[in-house]
Amino acid sequence: MIETQNVPEPINAAGERATYANEKYGSHERNSFDIWLADSEEPTPLVIYIHGGGFIGGDKSRYYDSEDWVRFLEAGVSIAAINYRFMNQAPYGILASMNDSKRCLQYIRYNAKKYNVDTNRIACTGGSAGAGTSLWLAFSDDMADLNSSDPVLRESTTISCAGAFATQSTYDILRWPELLNLPLNQTPEEKQVIARAFGLKSADGIDLFQQSEIRKELDFLGKMSSTAAPFFVYNRREGGIPTNEDELQHHPVHAKRLKEQAEKVGAEAIVYAPAIGIVDESGLDLVDFFLEKL
Repeated sequence: MIETQNVPEPINAAGERATYANEKYGSHERNSFDIWLADSEEPTPLVIYIHGGGFIGGDKSRYYDSEDWVRFLEAGVSIAAINYRFMNQAPYGILASMNDSKRCLQYIRYNAKKYNVDTNRIACTGGSAGAGTSLWLAFSDDMADLNSSDPVLRESTTISCAGAFATQSTYDILRWPELLNLPLNQTPEEKQVIARAFGLKSADGIDLFQQSEIRKELDFLGKMSSTAAPFFVYNRREGGIPTNEDELQHHPVHAKRLKEQAEKVGAEAIVYAPAIGIVDESGLDLVDFFLEKL
């Protein structure tokens, strides 16, 4: 069951209650979202917030008190905050969690008239797991299934721009030692974690490096091309050798690798990782960047 204790009411930093709360976009109990509609006669741009939590925790209430929401709404941009199933819930793995976020995007597009949304001006953002999911959407080709019997899944998955805070550079976790310049010394416990992230029940008897299909799908860094949606990355973490999983997962070098790949393929990106000397001359923050792109 969904944890409902201590979850705040869907009221933003300006004291405004969500126009629609706990809207359902799928059959799983965590397939829900809240949406604040900007005051407009015409369809508005939309920013979708996807919470973090390592794909095993977190809630859409994470951003209710964000001052950025007030700025967006005042600028005529609507806001949604979504929940999705965790990777330890069937059908398991990171991809299942990200596919829920994808479906929510498609659901809102399908119901654009109800939510007064301009389907050509939608952005996604979040922190950590939500950041990686936003970049996965930004870098993937359109995942609309035009032959699906479900009209929601026939909707486009393309977005106008993406924002990522404390993001990972890829969910092909086996690439992290290479990308972060760390030795590869996987314990059985670490292999098990990776197997579960890949959607496997166990790593026993399985060569994780040979799981090419899921690795390719989770490797949003490898998906990035010149046609990727413009993206914004901010990482405030310190550099150095990570001493725990949190520092490993949110290391600023992840941001550096995204910047390098964007420069290599010709994608548009603004990246900040000040602890390792990466700043952007524009000085734009997320809201400024999104308003420019939306």
